[in-house]
Amino acid sequence: MELDGVRVLDLTRLLPGPYATQLLADLGAEVIKIEAPETGDYARQMSPRTDDGTGAIFAAVNRGKQSVVLDLKTDDDTAAFYRLLEDADIVVEGFRPGVAERLGVDYETVCDHNSEIVYCSLTGYGQDGPKRDDAGHDLNYVGLSGLLEMTRSDPESTPQIPGYPIADMAGGLSAAFGIVSGLLSRELGDGTGSYLDVSLTDAIISFSQVVALPALLGEEPRPGESLLTGDLPWYDVYESADGSYVTIAALEKRFWLAFCEAIDRPDLESLHGTADVAERDALRAELESIFADRTRAEWADIAGPDVPVEPVLSPAEALEHPQIDARGMVRRAQPETEYPAIVSPITADESTGREGVPDHGEHTDAVLEAAENGDTDLEEPSSGTERSEK
Repeated sequence: MELDGVRVLDLTRLLPGPYATQLLADLGAEVIKIEAPETGDYARQMSPRTDDGTGAIFAAVNRGKQSVVLDLKTDDDTAAFYRLLEDADIVVEGFRPGVAERLGVDYETVCDHNSEIVYCSLTGYGQDGPKRDDAGHDLNYVGLSGLLEMTRSDPESTPQIPGYPIADMAGGLSAAFGIVSGLLSRELGDGTGSYLDVSLTDAIISFSQVVALPALLGEEPRPGESLLTGDLPWYDVYESADGSYVTIAALEKRFWLAFCEAIDRPDLESLHGTADVAERDALRAELESIFADRTRAEWADIAGPDVPVEPVLSPAEALEHPQIDARGMVRRAQPETEYPAIVSPITADESTGREGVPDHGEHTDAVLEAAENGDTDLEEPSSGTERSEK
């Protein structure tokens, strides 16, 4: 899958929008990141930082993009943006509803300059509804969507903040999927573009399928008491002998049988699928004892193709795992790259995408000069300099 020749004007900042456009860049799209004067994308200054002071979040989701500084509150820079629109395919913005219109970069205005644009608005709550104008961040969205409630181990415990910003990443993924679908629709249809209204909260609601349907049918899914949240002893997390943790996910009978065979406990085979609460409690207690008898590494040795037992790894350990390495998901820093990176799960190819994290406004002169001259070939622009502030 390649998006070579597709040009993206990226008006987003922080994480969800840049992640969406990073996925497109990993597929080969040319992404021109439009940044405001002075600091640009806020993520440039956010901790943690790399050795050269760049915000690590910024470096993670802005690889291979071109940074162009435009002050869209001025007529001259807005006109420059309109010139860039002439050869663009995609516009992505992450302003609150109404801001793009005030800046003159809303969908209707953009279409006046290029009717083929696929335009994506990515916001916390979407373009309509009672919360459309509200500020928020990932934690607010996962709380409102019901996900945070389901992080509790039981109804009495405190909700736990997820270790990954799930709403941000889910929203970015949904935006990228919608954009590629919009490109396909344009090519298969009459050549006109489309408008996408993507909400981070909606993306999490879409992820709730397993618990949402029971809720809609009148059953209240409770943390620790549903199919995939710890109600089943054969689908749970257990502590190992060294204080680490392992997972078992033997939902299917045949995988449970393989597990019982691996630990030489045929007496447990018949307990799989039992609905008897006392039997489940007894089995859970027995599994706690069984898993506590071996270290995490020993359990890794026991696990096999039909034994769904895996270690609970830290993020650093996960990035070093042979499976992750074999898939090419981690791109290590090389002489031609400034930082290591996690690549798109669709491409996961060392040769895919562009490298380098742009300095603020690095490509302003080159990109705008090319637009003035009608040059659409900006695959590898020479580094420009940031324009002085107006």
